[in-house]
Order: sequence, then C-alpha cells, then structure tokens
Amino acid sequence: MNASHDQPTPPLAAPTATPRMGRRRAVAVLAAAGAGALHGCRWLEPDEPDTSGFWSRSFVASDGSTLALAPLRGRPLLVNFWATWCPPCIEELPLLSSFYNENKANGWQLLGLAVDRVEPVTRFLAKTPVSFPMALAGLDGVELTRELGNAAGGLPFSVLFDASGQLRARKLGQLREHDLAAWRKQWSVA
Repeated sequence: MNASHDQPTPPLAAPTATPRMGRRRAVAVLAAAGAGALHGCRWLEPDEPDTSGFWSRSFVASDGSTLALAPLRGRPLLVNFWATWCPPCIEELPLLSSFYNENKANGWQLLGLAVDRVEPVTRFLAKTPVSFPMALAGLDGVELTRELGNAAGGLPFSVLFDASGQLRARKLGQLREHDLAAWRKQWSVA
C-alpha cells in the first residue's frame, strides 16, 4: 500500500532492494512474530489507535481482484491477520470459517489479511480453502497491525470493528470459540 492509501500497491511485489535486504526484512518480520509469541496469547485493551486511515485502504484479494475496506463499513467486521508460516494462524482458520458461515446471514463480515507472500498463500488456499474473503497485506501487514494496536507485531492478530467502523476489540494470539461467542454476543447487529 502506498503512503497516500489511494491506490493499492502490489503488497507482495519483489523488493526493490538487494536480495539480502529482502531477507533482512523477512527476518525482521519473523522476529516480530516471535516477540508476539513471547508475550503469549493475550487480549489487548483498545487504547484508541487512529483507525481513520484503515477504511481508505485496499488490498489485492486472493483471486487477484482489489478488495477495498470502505464498503465493509456498516456491519461488524472481524479482521484476522495471519500467515502460512504461523501454526496458530493455520489452526484458527477452520474456526473462523465456521464462525463466518454461522453468522454472515446475521450481518457479520470476516476478512483474512495474509502477512505473507502471494505464492505460499495461493498454494495454501488451494489446499485448504476458507469460506470468508482473503486478501494479501504482505510484509506491510505487520506495520498495519501495529497501527491497530499490536505493538509486538505478532501473529495471529485479530481486530473487531462495530457497524459504525469503531475498533471495539483486539486479540493477539489464537482465537478460540469462547472469544468469538463473546464478540458475537456483544456486537451483533439487530
């Protein structure tokens, strides 16, 4: 995503720096994920991060189309940041698919944002499809999670927006059924 957030930038394009610089960036992402794991699975209290720029973003969807976030305002939206190299991320995807299938008729939306490269995500989704939309945040997704209150930059990381677009909950670590049930009870539409 470019700095102005007006036009999507291919988030998973090859780095313009040397291959060594690309590896350093990948190592930094893995280190950030490890730091998140050291903090353990925990709830993060909303401390009012500035989410105004969030709704103007767009991402490349797993089917190659552009997925804009602005049209997703108006109903509860659960955004899950994940990666193919993150075991807890992979473990929670079936639960998220079930949650989405059970609640989409009641106004719930779910978006998976892969903090990964296009090739592994495409391979993974071909073998293990999910029922909810997926898009690619690329390595820039780590910075986006930080903007949303994930100081450690760890994965998995999930955020819940209410129907007005207000950030209501965040969780660093694997979601469980009771987490989703509590969010559904508190933030359901109707």
